[in-house]
Amino acid sequence: MTIPGDSYQSPFSWRYGGEEMRRLWSEGEKRRLWRQIWVALAEAQQAAGLVTAEQAADLRAHMGDVDLARAAAIEAEIQHDLMAEVRTFAEQCPVGGKIIHLGATSMDISDNAEVLRQRAALDLILARLDALLEMFALQIERRAGVACMGWTHLQPAEPTTVGYRLALYAQDLLADRADLRRLRASLRGKGFKGATGTAASYAQLLEGTGMTAADLEAAIMSRLGLAAFPIAAQTYPRRQDWALVSALTGMAGTLYRFAFDLRLLQSPAFGEWAEPFGERQVGSSAMPFKRNPVRAENMDSLGRHLAALPRVLWDNAAHSLLERTLDDSANRRSVIPEAFLAADEMLLTAARIVRDLGVDERGIAANMARYGVFSAVERVLMEAVRAGGDRQALHEVLRRHSMAAWEAVRAGGENPLPDLLAADTTITALLPPDRVRELLNAVHYTGSAPEAARALARTIREQLRAPQEG
Repeated sequence: MTIPGDSYQSPFSWRYGGEEMRRLWSEGEKRRLWRQIWVALAEAQQAAGLVTAEQAADLRAHMGDVDLARAAAIEAEIQHDLMAEVRTFAEQCPVGGKIIHLGATSMDISDNAEVLRQRAALDLILARLDALLEMFALQIERRAGVACMGWTHLQPAEPTTVGYRLALYAQDLLADRADLRRLRASLRGKGFKGATGTAASYAQLLEGTGMTAADLEAAIMSRLGLAAFPIAAQTYPRRQDWALVSALTGMAGTLYRFAFDLRLLQSPAFGEWAEPFGERQVGSSAMPFKRNPVRAENMDSLGRHLAALPRVLWDNAAHSLLERTLDDSANRRSVIPEAFLAADEMLLTAARIVRDLGVDERGIAANMARYGVFSAVERVLMEAVRAGGDRQALHEVLRRHSMAAWEAVRAGGENPLPDLLAADTTITALLPPDRVRELLNAVHYTGSAPEAARALARTIREQLRAPQEG
């Protein structure tokens, strides 16, 4: 990690998100994409006879020669970032410089570039998500049969298994993955439609060439590998930005819940799970003994930030008046990159946690011993009734002993319920004391959870290995 110097930088520029994602959202990458699009425009215009082969080749030869310092100097003078890049590119291309951006408006370049960048960022997110799901599948299989207390309303309920609980998060992540893949397949660029979407400038330029504006757009977009909206004004519909970040937010909600549950389970009151803790890691500046769940807290902090961003993009879409306004431009420079960087960091952090997840089976067993026996009372009731007992009378006996045992547990003692039930003659007249104690072992009261968890792990692997579309 390189800590920036004396001028403010967003923490997303150096602390959060992986290097690959930060590179995708860099200024250099944006300008490389702009240049790629100008080359595609020139090569399509070459087919119409508007640009010579030498001019197009000159642009392609200098496509990668991004000079941020020169572009910044020009922008300081003319106050237009895209036109500053046009002039920088033109200075580098003695043959083709004069035809760069022919017929285009700024958003024909920048909007298509943004969608190309969004699509590449989604590909990276999906790759991270697939890796995380693979780790979940491994942990689900490993812990499918490890019985633990289930909690509803944050109160002890019936047992479940660690693998089944992990499968809850993984199942939602599979749904998030499907949403993101559908979104990725539906992404569209603006195309090449000019200042208000009518493509009038291209129609004028192409008069007498035998090529229509629609033909030109199709040729350029084919070179870019990107479909275009059939209808767009000066920009592509900003609703797409809202849908994109909303899909990222959906995934973040699943990751947030996993991290929040981990924070609960790592607390001493539960003492069952723990995120990995480095040998030299410092938990607190004041309390050397602390093992705070800082990774999970980081995930939840970023998740809250990400969850707030779709509202900004909703406003951009709803307030995109008539053929376009510019009041979306400034916030999009940070909102969309930060959404991807926050999601990227959450996925990377979740992968580190799941891969090395600490599961304290002693803590799990202690909670099962303390609380699990209460849920297993139902097993005693069912078997005693099957042996000929009166369901209502037995229910009252079990209720009375359970309440007495609960008070003992609340007072900090061991759970006396097995002894109480094994000594009650109303129950032992129907079931031997050893059978009562056996039934009260809640470790065996997990129903279909182990096999359902293993089935979900198999489903994850099947879906990850299915042929990719789009």
